[in-house]
Amino acid sequence: MRRRIFLGVLAAAATLAAQKPDCSIVPGWQQTGPARMYTADNLFDYMNGNAEGYVIYSFLKMDGVTCKSGENTFVFDVSEMGSPELAYGIYTANRDIRRPAEKIGMGGQIQPRRAIFAKDKYFVEIAANPDKDHTASLHQFVEAMEKRIQGSTELPAALGWFPAEKLVKDSARLVPQSVLGMRALRRGYVAEYEFGKAFIATESSPDAAAASIDKVKGRIGEGEPVAIADGGFQVNSRYLGRVCIFRKGNYLAGYANLAEGVDGAVLAKTLAERIP
Repeated sequence: MRRRIFLGVLAAAATLAAQKPDCSIVPGWQQTGPARMYTADNLFDYMNGNAEGYVIYSFLKMDGVTCKSGENTFVFDVSEMGSPELAYGIYTANRDIRRPAEKIGMGGQIQPRRAIFAKDKYFVEIAANPDKDHTASLHQFVEAMEKRIQGSTELPAALGWFPAEKLVKDSARLVPQSVLGMRALRRGYVAEYEFGKAFIATESSPDAAAASIDKVKGRIGEGEPVAIADGGFQVNSRYLGRVCIFRKGNYLAGYANLAEGVDGAVLAKTLAERIP
């Protein structure tokens, strides 16, 4: 029994070590200066005004090191978030949608001076100096680190619920709070389309979702009812333009900022059919 416990402790320690940044994962690189560790309480000391952009994704802690090879310096940080969904969310918030993404973990992007990816509940980022193309070395670090981190590479299921037709590529992202700028839509996904935007917000229960749709009506107006899933409405909103919103179980979903001539109710019915 003691041996099994001891081996379990060793395995857990090895897993934790593997999820921390390590300059030696790529030959020819060495750590310079002390390792860094931050929590939500002191992340501001490291990131100044950008700390809140991490905390809203249920940031738990960040481990970091600075790596050197000759004149080149990499600032290598690994953040642990509250869940894989939230790790993917902070990745989508930090990627450049004008540049291609790569299949690294749940998603990744490598640019000449910056690399990021998400895997399981971890968000990895590397910033390179001096100002030149570091793509080859960044690929080496990312590939090595992705192998070290254990866990899921599955994308959040909700991403697959958005219809593909006229969807702007790589535009779907997690909004950790106030979807469409409304507190009543506490957390969910938004995707850009050529004719407007779609959203899927999650509530804790059908009753909570019903209460939230009532709050949304109070904010943007009741408009006219539509027979979609568990009920919905469409309205011309001062804030969100032409809107069609419905409830299905725990979810509130629909479309906003719809272009003229686009039938929001038809689009919303198709979206409702894709939500389990």
